[in-house]
Amino acid sequence: MEIRGASILPARREDIELTTSDGLTLVGELSLPLDRDPVATLVTLHPLPTHGGFMDSHIIRKAAARLPALADLAVLRFNTRGVTSPRGTSEGSFGEGIDERADVEAAMRFVAERGLPNPWLVGWSFGTELTLKYGREHDIAGAILLSPPLHRATDAEVAAWADDPRPLVILIPEFDDYLRPDEARQRFACVPDAKLIAVEGGKHLWVGEKQTVRVLNEIVGAVNPAALPLAEEWPDA
Repeated sequence: MEIRGASILPARREDIELTTSDGLTLVGELSLPLDRDPVATLVTLHPLPTHGGFMDSHIIRKAAARLPALADLAVLRFNTRGVTSPRGTSEGSFGEGIDERADVEAAMRFVAERGLPNPWLVGWSFGTELTLKYGREHDIAGAILLSPPLHRATDAEVAAWADDPRPLVILIPEFDDYLRPDEARQRFACVPDAKLIAVEGGKHLWVGEKQTVRVLNEIVGAVNPAALPLAEEWPDA
């Protein structure tokens, strides 16, 4: 079958809960390769919940649906505090990117407790703010930013990544609503080793299968390049 937007490829999927240091329960899902151990882990951080972002935002949902099978990756996705999806509602209320520091810590503690390998933070929009602000505090292999708006992360928090040896990969849509490639190059110039990728034709929400495939290939290219190029078809059952 051709892999399309609604495709869900085989994986071991488990509903999980995260417990934050301030006592909240967050709901999520862990997806693992069906019959082998993962080679790396994506810890995904969703877009702004006050604008509809949640663990089912389409790039994150499709990463969980496809990448365990296509790229041997574990994918952890969850609702930050106060966010609802079909999986359920995480306790608490939106914390303006400040209280969510504890949500990131809870996710990374879960990864460590489960022994998941080579975790990468993958933030999209609001999720990139959490990655930039708090990612350096954790034992990650690297970080990937999808459509960073740079609204909440300060210049100092961005510049701090210049002293971090772990890779920082930044995908900037050509037609982003908030930060386009030329300005992004200026804003991230303080992190000279960051890999900034301008995605032609891209928009902030990465709408369409072409953009989805591009984003997923760039993620895998950073995390497990041996799996490239990602297959576009899957054997029928």
